[in-house]
Amino acid sequence: MSPVFVEAPSRLHLGLIDLRGDLGRRFGGIGATLESPTVLLEARESPGLSVEGEAQEAVLRHARDFLARRGISPGVHLTVHRSIPAHVGLGSGTQLALATARALALLLDLDGDSPELAFRTGRGQRSAIGTWAFDRGGFLLEGGRRKDQETPAPLLFRHVMPPEWTCLVAIPEAPRGLSGAAEEEAFRSLASPPPELAREISHWILMGILPALQEGDLVAFGRGITEVQRLVGEAFLPVQGDVFAHPRVASVVQRLLGLGAAGAGQSSWGPAVFGLFPTREEAERAASALPKDLPRFVTGFRNSGARAWKGASPLPSA
Repeated sequence: MSPVFVEAPSRLHLGLIDLRGDLGRRFGGIGATLESPTVLLEARESPGLSVEGEAQEAVLRHARDFLARRGISPGVHLTVHRSIPAHVGLGSGTQLALATARALALLLDLDGDSPELAFRTGRGQRSAIGTWAFDRGGFLLEGGRRKDQETPAPLLFRHVMPPEWTCLVAIPEAPRGLSGAAEEEAFRSLASPPPELAREISHWILMGILPALQEGDLVAFGRGITEVQRLVGEAFLPVQGDVFAHPRVASVVQRLLGLGAAGAGQSSWGPAVFGLFPTREEAERAASALPKDLPRFVTGFRNSGARAWKGASPLPSA
């Protein structure tokens, strides 16, 4: 049997909408898919279940969970050729889980769309941005989960990102973003913010960000993203202690705005910081003005989801 390859994109999580759930749905959010970095995973038949390459423990756990839920005895060797930096806010966990599930499903001729794969790997329990980034790419708006809902939240809106818009991502030296049990505890301990906060976030998305995206107006789009970042940060003050996860994160956000970014903020729990620029040249110029010891990269936005194929194809670049 031919080996299977899956390449899955990273994403920016640009903010949750409603932590209260007064209307029956909680969370909801917006995000955008990046061209790089990406996960690249290979699956092939094997006498048992084994993993090599990066993030071995996580991939082994995802594979075991997926196969157990399907009642299948393991007989697969997985190789992680490339992965997304873990716990920095770029969606590494969801993309790795979904890439593993997609590779296994394709290799073993199993069905399952992206929401189904997310459910079977325990992803999308709060935000579904990562699931829809894997499935569709582009700019994404999802509608939050009902209390009785097990599958990821529905996709409400998807739009291509203009090809010239470019993202500068920097990862300051700061504590890694919350995940697993720590993230669960953070959400359990988080008090409900005032209802006005969700209304204001929604207002900025509906009347600021979405029309600006439709019209290709990066200035207005960036302004809306920056404002949503501030409002979401207010909701997470009891956990983060400030609007952003760490003073270094806040400092880089301000630096990017000062360097001409149309909008800037923190992706998910951080510490990854993003700045939005109208062209790659302007993003590269801003990147060169950042401190030399600050990890950074420039990337475009990706308007497609994960790719999966069979056969010994050449490995695509990051």
